[in-house]
Amino acid sequence: MRLENMKLIIAMVVGLGIFSSCQKNIQDAPVVVATLKDTVPAATDKIKDSALLYARDIYLWYNQIPSTFNAQSYSDPNKIMEAIRAYSQEPGFTAPVDRWSFAMKQQDWDNISSGISGDFGLNIFFRASDDLRVKLVEKESPAGKAGIRRGWRITKVNGNANITTSNTDYLLPNIFKSNSTSFTFQKPDGTTADITLNGATYQEHPIILDSIYTTSTAKVGYLSFNSFLGDTTEIYNNFQRIFNRFSSAGVQEVIVDLRYNGGGYVTVQEKLANYLVNASGNGNIMMTQKYNDKYTQFNTTTRFKKLGALNISRVFFIVSNNTASASELLINNLRPYMEVKLVGPSNTYGKPVGFFPIPVGDWYAFPVSFRTINKNGEGNYFNGISLDNKVADGLDKDWGDASEACLASVLKYINTGGYMTMSAESTARYYTDPLIEKSNLKFEEPSFKGAIASERLLK
Repeated sequence: MRLENMKLIIAMVVGLGIFSSCQKNIQDAPVVVATLKDTVPAATDKIKDSALLYARDIYLWYNQIPSTFNAQSYSDPNKIMEAIRAYSQEPGFTAPVDRWSFAMKQQDWDNISSGISGDFGLNIFFRASDDLRVKLVEKESPAGKAGIRRGWRITKVNGNANITTSNTDYLLPNIFKSNSTSFTFQKPDGTTADITLNGATYQEHPIILDSIYTTSTAKVGYLSFNSFLGDTTEIYNNFQRIFNRFSSAGVQEVIVDLRYNGGGYVTVQEKLANYLVNASGNGNIMMTQKYNDKYTQFNTTTRFKKLGALNISRVFFIVSNNTASASELLINNLRPYMEVKLVGPSNTYGKPVGFFPIPVGDWYAFPVSFRTINKNGEGNYFNGISLDNKVADGLDKDWGDASEACLASVLKYINTGGYMTMSAESTARYYTDPLIEKSNLKFEEPSFKGAIASERLLK
């Protein structure tokens, strides 16, 4: 059933892990006709029914939800969204593919999607079962202002020297949920530093580093980019600055480091794709966004609009299983036009779909609502996008260090035509050792990459 007197203009949103998705700015979002105002009262006791009815309308696999599905048997809209994931069978996949549909209180989502974080600004990762490393620091966070860098080893937390996977349940709250925690770090030069961090609010800046390397065969531009979210004016100005610098310097090869980038605004992805694509792609199809068969009138095709003077024939991406959504979209969109190479410790995350925030009482429901494909119709990468070279994540090195394993492997390929072989420090330990993987997944849970969601209701 459809309502003609209610329209939602809603923006695509993204997160990391189970919330990874793609987001589009409101000016580019389609008008989606909602269907519930006359059939479901706005009363609190009907919120769960409303969430399910929206899913039966806009969910990409709406026709797989059984008629016997009872919304009232679940405690809240989030549990309903999690339950419908089971009804997302795709041809070629034995298990349901949806890992992301969810719901959240509007106030909580507004806080998350504000672009402001409130913590230490410290992301961590077990390099081995007894080797905990700083993998990422937000520069304006307490950790960033204290001078902590990627690659530092954490040897004590609040005086506790049991920094092992067996003590993850102690480490997690003290690093991510505490107002104040003392750390002992071991720096790469072997010296130690005792630092107490106090939680604070700060603005995230997704561009971590840009630099240029001169090798024996080419000038190489490097961009480390951690999120497609944030202040888009700042991001776009930085894109312009970086790619003007690359072209002025005569850069011939480009490396984009997306290893922890969980996605973000589709429009930011479009901007970066337009800087990276070569001149032959200008005016050609970048991607097509497709809805379920009730909303095919909103299927849209986006074309490349080349930006900047840089004109390269191939691009290298450094990725991991945290490279998701808009990051994967960028890779997939460029493949028909350029030679695209992927290097890193694992395949990408695997999320070729997205969703909208739909107001339901004081909640937002996020049923997966669209998929994207590139010019060649490719896009069903639910198992992730495969690597060209598997190499360890160089957690012992800072960003941009030419000896860091992933970056070094790409630079070697540019110079010699051959990648680095897997070192004795096997990447398999990071992603296949059950205890290490379990701990690192727990460390990812607080690192939700919230979106700056924009939506409005038209009557």
